[in-house]
Amino acid sequence: MNVDDVKALATAIREEVAKAITGQRDTVDLMLTALFAGGHILLEGPPGTAKTMTARCFAQALGVVYGRIQFTPDLMPGDIVGSNIYNFQTGQFTLTRGPIFCDLLLADEINRTPPKTQAALLEAMQEHAVTFDGTTHPLSQNFMVVATQNPIEHQGVYPLPEAQLDRFLFKHKVSYPDAREERAIIAHHGGGSASHDIKQYGITAQADRKTLEKALATVGDVTLVDDVVGYIAALVRGTRESPDLEVGASPRAGAMLARAARARAALDGRAYVIPDDVKALAVPALRHRVILSPAAQIDGRLVEQIVSDLVDQTEAPR
Repeated sequence: MNVDDVKALATAIREEVAKAITGQRDTVDLMLTALFAGGHILLEGPPGTAKTMTARCFAQALGVVYGRIQFTPDLMPGDIVGSNIYNFQTGQFTLTRGPIFCDLLLADEINRTPPKTQAALLEAMQEHAVTFDGTTHPLSQNFMVVATQNPIEHQGVYPLPEAQLDRFLFKHKVSYPDAREERAIIAHHGGGSASHDIKQYGITAQADRKTLEKALATVGDVTLVDDVVGYIAALVRGTRESPDLEVGASPRAGAMLARAARARAALDGRAYVIPDDVKALAVPALRHRVILSPAAQIDGRLVEQIVSDLVDQTEAPR
């Protein structure tokens, strides 16, 4: 597989998702970039903006094993990873695998469960494995988490710890559709049929596990020259030196941004990364890894604007 094949595969996946989802092209593009970069994505947006539906259609178009966890305050870590349950009939323990054993996991409303349960995902997201009762169980090499959270409600929610936020390659803010898209959504989904049943949209699988593994290997071979490496490093270090940010991005952020830039280049059919790839992904890759300074918070500064300004101020290679 070469970068042209990766681009064609991404185009086919977009077309399949578009059968059910109107608009949200930027969301699907970031999900594709995260997929081919081997990362995870956090979708933040108000209810009714098709976050869950998009994830379901995305998994259907990929042809991979899909799992969903609805996070609630009483959810326990064992409900996610599984456990060994004693069978009184056989007198032995039986391994019961949790919903995390899949290829694409939808962590719905992830901020509604306490940090203890949220932390059950840490090992899975970083190492593609889970450990319970002293035994490590591997997950799929293509394992990907698509998490959602509602930014409107602040009661009964538990903000994600910084360590877990850092595991997400992107944080994307899902916005409301424009007037034209909203009319199309109402016309498309406002009929008498059950719009939640994605089978009716005829979404067909465009890939499988082996195809995705080949695509990830192709993305890993995309050329990243030293000048672009230096540009990424300067951008990440700039977040730590900015007076508007109390906490800057970690070295992991730079490494993940480089992987994402490789994936974006492959999605465009290029075998090399250009600075525009880094610029396009800087805000979704860094907005959740930095913390505003008290002065910036008082002034009402937005973290997205600060990161965008840093991109403009950091000299890009020519």
